[in-house]
Amino acid sequence: MIQIQVKPQCGYFGECGGCAYQNLSYKQELAIKDRLLQEIFAPLKLKSKMIESIIPSPDEYHYRNRLDFSFRKTLKGEYLLGFKSEQSKFIVPIESCSIAKEEISDFIPELKDAVIRTLPPDYNIANLVVRTGDDGRVFWGGIGRHSLAQKPGDYFWTEIHGYKIFYALDTFFQANLSILPELINKIRSFRLWNSKTILYDLYSGVGLFGISFHDRVKQVVMIEEGVPSIKLAKFNVDYHHLENVEIREGKVEQLLGRVRKDSVAIIDPPRKGLSDDAMKTLVKAKKLKALLYLSCNPSTLVRDLVHFVKRGWKINTVIPFDFFPKTKHIETLVCLKPQRRSKS
Repeated sequence: MIQIQVKPQCGYFGECGGCAYQNLSYKQELAIKDRLLQEIFAPLKLKSKMIESIIPSPDEYHYRNRLDFSFRKTLKGEYLLGFKSEQSKFIVPIESCSIAKEEISDFIPELKDAVIRTLPPDYNIANLVVRTGDDGRVFWGGIGRHSLAQKPGDYFWTEIHGYKIFYALDTFFQANLSILPELINKIRSFRLWNSKTILYDLYSGVGLFGISFHDRVKQVVMIEEGVPSIKLAKFNVDYHHLENVEIREGKVEQLLGRVRKDSVAIIDPPRKGLSDDAMKTLVKAKKLKALLYLSCNPSTLVRDLVHFVKRGWKINTVIPFDFFPKTKHIETLVCLKPQRRSKS
């Protein structure tokens, strides 16, 4: 495929290191990501049709609801707010970001002024978090202990299928709100759901999947160990008065226990993938009807999938989503099913 150069929308492109492909059309970017995914998945020797074409993001730019900034006060008394350079550890000062939600991008100059006013005398370095939600409010934190904690009235939210999902500065949540309905709709279209299904939402975070599918199943079991996420998960469940959702606090490998026959599990682990203990627990859960593995790191995903395949699981389909346009990252959903032994 011949690459045709286009003018990047961001004046910092190539300097701050946060983006890629801004010098290419979106069609070319998606083609590159499709090819990269085929290469990464090559060790699994899947049929080419099993890996679907990447689902594009509705928003190519201005989609990120969260940015993480580096802030530094130099020895000369200069204040720097921006991102680490791709070539060095130095901060590239910025005043806008073309992949951030416009509310966040417009807020960056004001953020710098606010940090300077707030910064204690003994602070020279800070890591800041800035976030927004569907309603456009912007909050930030990162100076001092508990500075990311928020009151319920300040929680962010996004609405999917009529349900508000609340999240906060100190919780994990998907960065691209515009493509979330695409992901949820795809999973809802799978022929896995009925009135007897038990959904195990593992590494459940604030409860995105449990809440999004609670109306399609008999019961939802969420397992999460992060204290801030557990707090928000309970808030979300209480907010919607969900009676068929149970929240278990702790590690997946310690709390999953025996899964019920023909249940479904969704896992969305950290970027580093599954721990050895979690892997040992999940590969044995062969009463599951299906295991849906969502990952933002194709390399660790393939590493984990190799273990599942060796232990009697079959990869049913691979669906990539472009959650991170203009970056090198790819979000991938894999549907795994246990191979049933044929009766003699």
